[in-house]
Amino acid sequence: MLISICFPFSSSQSYNFRAGSSLSVENPADVLISQNGIFSAGFFQVGRNAYCFAIWFTEPSQSHNLTAVWMANREEPVNGRRSKLELPRSGNLVLTDAGQSAVWSSDTAASSSNFAAELQLWDTGNLALVTKDDAVLWQSFSSPTNTLLPGQSLTRNTKLVSSRSQTNYSSGFYKLLFDNDNVLRLLFDGPQISSFYWPDPWLLSWQAGRSVFNDSRIATLDSLGSFSSSDTYTALASDYGTQLQRRMTVEPDGNLRLYSRKRSGDAWIITWEAVLQPCKIHGICGANSVCSYVPEFGRKCSCIPGYKMINRSDWTQGCEPDFKLSCANSTTESAGFALLPRVEFYGYDYTLYQNQTLESCKSRCLELCDACVGFHYKYDSGGGRYNCYPKLQLRNGYHTPGFNGDIYLKLPKTILSSLPNTPTNEGLNNLGCSISSNVTVQLDRRYEKTHVSGLVKFLLWFACGVGGLEIFVIFTVWFFVMRGNENSGEDNLQDYVLAATGFKKFSYAELKKATRGFSEEIGSGAGGVVYRALLSDKRVAAVKKLKDTSQGEVEFLAEVSIIGRLNHMNLIETWGYCAEGKHRILVYEFMEHGSLAENLASNVLDWKKRFEIAVGTAKGLAYLHDECLEWVLHCDVKPQNILLGSNYQPKVADFGLSKLQNRSELGRYSSFSRIRGTRGYMAPEWVYNLPITSKVDVYSYGIVVLELLTGNNPTTVFHDGEDHVGDQARPKMLVGASSIEAWIEEIPVNGGTI
Repeated sequence: MLISICFPFSSSQSYNFRAGSSLSVENPADVLISQNGIFSAGFFQVGRNAYCFAIWFTEPSQSHNLTAVWMANREEPVNGRRSKLELPRSGNLVLTDAGQSAVWSSDTAASSSNFAAELQLWDTGNLALVTKDDAVLWQSFSSPTNTLLPGQSLTRNTKLVSSRSQTNYSSGFYKLLFDNDNVLRLLFDGPQISSFYWPDPWLLSWQAGRSVFNDSRIATLDSLGSFSSSDTYTALASDYGTQLQRRMTVEPDGNLRLYSRKRSGDAWIITWEAVLQPCKIHGICGANSVCSYVPEFGRKCSCIPGYKMINRSDWTQGCEPDFKLSCANSTTESAGFALLPRVEFYGYDYTLYQNQTLESCKSRCLELCDACVGFHYKYDSGGGRYNCYPKLQLRNGYHTPGFNGDIYLKLPKTILSSLPNTPTNEGLNNLGCSISSNVTVQLDRRYEKTHVSGLVKFLLWFACGVGGLEIFVIFTVWFFVMRGNENSGEDNLQDYVLAATGFKKFSYAELKKATRGFSEEIGSGAGGVVYRALLSDKRVAAVKKLKDTSQGEVEFLAEVSIIGRLNHMNLIETWGYCAEGKHRILVYEFMEHGSLAENLASNVLDWKKRFEIAVGTAKGLAYLHDECLEWVLHCDVKPQNILLGSNYQPKVADFGLSKLQNRSELGRYSSFSRIRGTRGYMAPEWVYNLPITSKVDVYSYGIVVLELLTGNNPTTVFHDGEDHVGDQARPKMLVGASSIEAWIEEIPVNGGTI
């Protein structure tokens, strides 16, 4: 037996395992260690008396857990006694269970050149079986499990497969692979069904920014934090540019995440993830259930009304109906519909019925008997009509306030009557228009004939001819305009896509009408002017016309989609956009109490409100910096950009506008081509040309908190030649934690003290 013997093979290889040797599960010292000490390979305990031969990071994280990056026998762990990894003279690496059957092998054919083969653990974390001529017979990089390491390639013949759970290392339901259209995708491969969910499945490849003209089908990760795929997809870590320990893992929850840490033993930090809205991951809650995500509490699954959980210990099995609904009782007398607003169940449509009233959609679902379990009803703004999508199954359900659509569940009326505060079939708002014969009256249109001269007849015929020609011209123009809209993608599919992403694409004419010609200005800044608007659905909105209109439509839409996916109770909600010609417009929710600056000036905020505003603003900024994983810097935190709702709930506005104005500057994540922000609130990093991080927002937030405490505007104080409010507070802070209460009481408040 060979126990961790060092053979200096090269600068990147160490602790070789030679032909004729073996490693035993019963000897903890039988471990291969890379020359740099970062990686180890040996028997890894995955359960009680259950082991897998694996590769892991030698130093555990701060949570005292070892991080495994590869396993040979994840589906068939071996016994904790008499199990061995052997390298016989034939050169075929074999793992045996309790001295009996072989559960895994490298499948390397026997030859004379293999007799002197060695098993080497390289500094990259790659375990390689190498001949004396340095030819690689087998390597772990060619058969990954759930993790990709820097320098390792994901190819057309390999895939990453998640673990079943954090403690069950066997293969799970989520996979990262190249599809048959040459696009890199995340797949939910469940026990019953499978479906792709990243990139967004309703998008065509080019709409998702991917190229199908991709013969190589290869994706790689480097140690600087760049993940790139040959389908033109690229992702950068939030700490991109620094040589760190990194790994990319398909997690048991279905997300693809990039982790990094500076030194061995440090905690792993998430620096990028593929899916920003966790509830959009397929299969996470199972059939007939809805996923909801609240940043404070995380993701939650719940059964839809009338359904019960199948297995209380496993949400992936979903829910089952607590009733029986057959064709015999699929009638208006026996069944009705329960409304679930803002809920989407992706896929499994029976068909699409266009231009339907709500009542006709209900009738169609009832006529389909047990083939229809409910329907999605939404307004097609492009066609000016309502469309109906009957559902064969209710899967991939999630709730989000930004989704523009409703689900109607078909349930027995006995169930409907027992649901609290749930409208029955008769109680739902009828969005259609039904016409009955008893309210239709034929009007009398009889006229007396009179004598008409020949000249009058000629003029009438001439007018009719000109009118007919005009109608023909108008119809022709309308036809070609509609065809042009179809060719540009403004059809039903795209509108459905915009609904699914929580956006509406407004026309410039529509927003001009909603703002009454952009007449009611409610705010302005460096980024643009904000107007009050009344949308067609009677919602009051804030419409911002961006001053920088040089950006292309594709880049603008890509960045708007990023901002629109940021969903937090302390961030202003984006409802839509306009990208028409040179117009670049954003549509936000309207905040009744205006900006924090206006409220501080009017002195209407008591201390309780000020405290809640400070806490809420901090939560919004923390989400931008750490939770949304897009590494969005606000760059202009000030009271004018903190808006207050009806109950004075704060919401941070104008976040990400620096990205909208110049996307290319964010590629470096460390420097900007120009100073951003408002004088008085700007961090020293801007002035001294230091690396720009989230600390610049934290500094600005600190000035806002001081302004909340004192009521003193730092910009006014600065220009009057007095001490900056930050300069007044800084010496007090340096005294130490023991004097915090004392220096807070000394801070001037409009001429006095707190």
